[in-house]
Amino acid sequence: MSPGGADTALARDAHGREGNAPRAVLSRALAVPLALGLVGLLPAVVAAQPGDGVRDEAYWLQLALTAYAGARLSAMVLSRQRRLMQGTFWLFAYVAMGVAPLAQAVLGRVPTPLVGPRADLTLATALVLIGCVVFDVGALLARHRPAVRRRRVARTAAVSHRRLYVLVALAYAAGALLIAQLGGPAVFFTSRQEISESIAASGVSSAESEAGSAFLRGFGTVLPLLALLFLTRLLLNSRRARRRPGPVAAWAGLLLLNGVVNNPISNPRYWFLTVVLAFLFTAFPRSPVVYRSALALGVAAALLVFPYMDRFRYDEGGYRPVESTSIVEPLAVKDYDQMVMFANTITHASTTTGHSYGRQVSGALLFFVPRSVWHGKPQDTGIRVGTWMGTNNANLSSPLWAELWLDFGPFGMAAGFLALGYASARGDRRYAALTTDSSRTTIAAVAVPAIAGYSFILLRGSLLQASGRIGIAAVCLALVTTFREEERPFTPPPPSPSPPRRRP
Repeated sequence: MSPGGADTALARDAHGREGNAPRAVLSRALAVPLALGLVGLLPAVVAAQPGDGVRDEAYWLQLALTAYAGARLSAMVLSRQRRLMQGTFWLFAYVAMGVAPLAQAVLGRVPTPLVGPRADLTLATALVLIGCVVFDVGALLARHRPAVRRRRVARTAAVSHRRLYVLVALAYAAGALLIAQLGGPAVFFTSRQEISESIAASGVSSAESEAGSAFLRGFGTVLPLLALLFLTRLLLNSRRARRRPGPVAAWAGLLLLNGVVNNPISNPRYWFLTVVLAFLFTAFPRSPVVYRSALALGVAAALLVFPYMDRFRYDEGGYRPVESTSIVEPLAVKDYDQMVMFANTITHASTTTGHSYGRQVSGALLFFVPRSVWHGKPQDTGIRVGTWMGTNNANLSSPLWAELWLDFGPFGMAAGFLALGYASARGDRRYAALTTDSSRTTIAAVAVPAIAGYSFILLRGSLLQASGRIGIAAVCLALVTTFREEERPFTPPPPSPSPPRRRP
């Protein structure tokens, strides 16, 4: 067999190692409590809260959606295999589309006004549930993909070490430029409002266009993160690299640089979550404990810590803390507006121009085209719906369900989540196969953790807002990618059973 081997052989080896090893603590001692807690106890505690909510069809659909997402998240946590992309999808679905909207339904309060009839909220909840079920169907289709049974030559995307050091140099330059433009490292530890004012004072962005600001912050944050992830993977794989002072010093410098440009004070919470998960999954690629702990603790952090992490969004004069004695009230009044914004998107489409038929997605794919060239470039979906609602808040979400439904209708939305489930399961299988062989430094071994972490931003939306960093990351991946040919071994088909002999 060639050093690279086949995906199927690596996957069998990965599953075999995990299957023969003793299961982690979470999958043994806490299996039943975790499942009961996510599926039954936590939704029951939220449903028992006093409030002015109406117990109608939308409420019962929301309860069913929360239970379904909780069951699937429990399966991801307790799985012997590390399913990064599927696990983060179900973590988002359980918290942002399950528990938080359930708290809003019970208390009768929402962070963003519901401008349409309650029937649109019922429809939005049903469509989210359908999207989750179809995502599972896509994952099942990927699981039963037939194995390769013939000898063929495949091209594997690997990392060029020479180009990696070019990326490291560019990361240092981009990070240094961002720090210099904003006036030094100290401003990164003040507030996000201070960051915005520093960017405006530097002349990079203007009131008409924030493209310059987006590219400056994108390059200054994405390049240091990806360079750190690739260099982490290289040091884990190569004993020779660990013995050389150059790669170790470059890694330490990148860690310090990320501590400045990607810290939780000066960055949105979803981006900081991306940084943490991508680094953990890259640094501990074969640890089921890290994977399971990240998902299990992610629920607690999202419900208890996340609503209060906007402490550094504004300065002292603009910060307004939430005063509440209930642990579920912050879920109803802050941040988690995804379900109600989906309902508002449905109302917006039914009362205005209807479905966009790919127009919104085309704007996200062609995010780099300036509006001075493309005069009819579509607006950010969240801003478009928010402007129609008459709100001055530009920080409105547009979850992936809403994006796909607005462009392609219910059937297009279902097809999109079918493809997403299939791609997530395939990516997870590829990641598990490649991280089994610690001597390989491949693109997927870093790209999958990064995509898994960034999926929170993609699922929350809007797509146009999230596209800039995706484009920058794609350029970085293309820079360090090299292809090598591998001959995949022949896998003989299983012997057919012999027909039973007839007795004379």
